[in-house]
Amino acid sequence: MRIVIAGASGLIGTQLSVSLREAGHDVVPLVRRAPSSASEVRWDPDAGRLDPSVLAASDAVINLAGAGIGDRPWTRRRIEELFSSRLRATQTLTDAMKSLDQPPRVFVSQSASGYYGDAGTALLGEGSSSGAGILARLCVEWEAAAQEASTGVRVVTPRTGVVLSPAGGALGRLLPLLRLGLGGPLGHGRQFWPWITLPDVAAAFLFLIRSTLHGPVNVCAPETADVNSLVATLAKALHRPAALRVPAPALRLVMGKLADELLLPSQRMEPRVLSGAGFQWRHPTLQQAAAWVAAKD
Repeated sequence: MRIVIAGASGLIGTQLSVSLREAGHDVVPLVRRAPSSASEVRWDPDAGRLDPSVLAASDAVINLAGAGIGDRPWTRRRIEELFSSRLRATQTLTDAMKSLDQPPRVFVSQSASGYYGDAGTALLGEGSSSGAGILARLCVEWEAAAQEASTGVRVVTPRTGVVLSPAGGALGRLLPLLRLGLGGPLGHGRQFWPWITLPDVAAAFLFLIRSTLHGPVNVCAPETADVNSLVATLAKALHRPAALRVPAPALRLVMGKLADELLLPSQRMEPRVLSGAGFQWRHPTLQQAAAWVAAKD
């Protein structure tokens, strides 16, 4: 297949591009800068500029574009950028698809577990309602924008959980502390984080392209875990203690809105659609995931 990827330079996009090429597919990254290789195509999502012919020759489009969620403080301006960067990119892609007589067959447009807000211990399937908060509202609008793709395009909106990888992502700040024996749970630690390893995310996206699934799909491992268990299991795999808990007030003091939107909410998400469709995880248990992270560290 010929697969166009917006946001190919990020953590998921980089791994996904490698996995797709290894599987024999032709990957076309959309870039904002001048192309550095023949496979790259320039676009300007802020201005809504993309040559529709780039998508006309493609089998699938994957949308991972958007400003980083957790890499900067959430000022009012940054929150506006989180929304605009995702919605403009998605609209640019859907507008290009709607202009084509023969658009790509499938549009996989990223969403996130933040769709569910802070849901406590409730089990969350794809039919569960959206939650409250900035990130939940962002995901609702993001998914709605993706559904504007051309008639006849199968639209999938993966609600991806916390991605475990030694290369960065959600563990980018936590792993160095755990390696030094200075890490520990965040807040009370009883909040559930839906987690998945980076290779399994890439495999899930390829599975979604090949499948007939559509609509929201929870992309996480089948084993649920709260933060206490997640941190303890990672620390054990790294042969380090993890007793230095960071209380919620300290997190809020240092990180502001980020703490209440990303670190402290509880989302006990289940991958019901992926499981029902027969997807096979490489790391279905937290112990396997932690062993993989430690081995790659």
